[in-house]
Amino acid sequence: MIAWARYPYDETRLLVTGAGSGIGRAIARAFLEQGARVTVAGRRAEALRETVKDFTSDCSLIIEGDMAVRADVEMAVRAATEIWGGLDTVIANAGLCEPGTIDELTNESWERMRSINIDGMIHLARAAVPALRKSRGSFTAISSIAGMGGDWRQVGYNATKGAVNAFVQSLALDLGRDGVRVNAIAPAFTSTQQTQERLDDSVFWSALRDRLALERPATPNDIARAALFLASPDAAYITGVILPVDGGTTASSGTPRPPDYGSLANRSVPLTQV
Repeated sequence: MIAWARYPYDETRLLVTGAGSGIGRAIARAFLEQGARVTVAGRRAEALRETVKDFTSDCSLIIEGDMAVRADVEMAVRAATEIWGGLDTVIANAGLCEPGTIDELTNESWERMRSINIDGMIHLARAAVPALRKSRGSFTAISSIAGMGGDWRQVGYNATKGAVNAFVQSLALDLGRDGVRVNAIAPAFTSTQQTQERLDDSVFWSALRDRLALERPATPNDIARAALFLASPDAAYITGVILPVDGGTTASSGTPRPPDYGSLANRSVPLTQV
């Protein structure tokens, strides 16, 4: 089981976008383990099948589509609502990061990031809100601590994630009277297949570890546990929150780890943790 806690998600109806790998896959599986009925949406059907392979077809639905394309987003919401008879929770996870300075940021790169990171999320919210109003459900965006400050060579990505955070807070204000809660999870650097090459770079890891109070990068399961909580009745009075799940990254003012803390290279510190 991904989560230590047991949540009352039996027959709860979910849609998770970008569910074919990494954080999205972990979130989908975490809710499935808790008894939810989960629609997994993404660009590659094979990857989505891998996400739900350990679960029966009566609790999972695969929707292949590009979550940057409005028609595909609307189709995913429509299919999930029709199959399950409604929607209780939407997890907007699909996203893209293409690093670069302002001089390196091409029109094509900006268009790709903007279309999935913010346009796609707006399309998703517009399509899903009518169903969430009926269920008095919740909408959770997977943002990033990159939306809470700046990073080197991430000008485009940071801009889109900053927009996501502001969008979430505004949407929370508008939907509060309808009983719909809207929040965001802001992970720090997360260990996935896509990021493992960077973690294997000793120079990068040395710099990253100086920002991590918990001395390890996040895993997708860390983010999934936060998603379980935010969608649960235990979070009934939480809305409009940008929740950092960052191992203490944003607790720092940016100063490096003091020398007297010792070298982590001489200590047994796992890079990942289930």
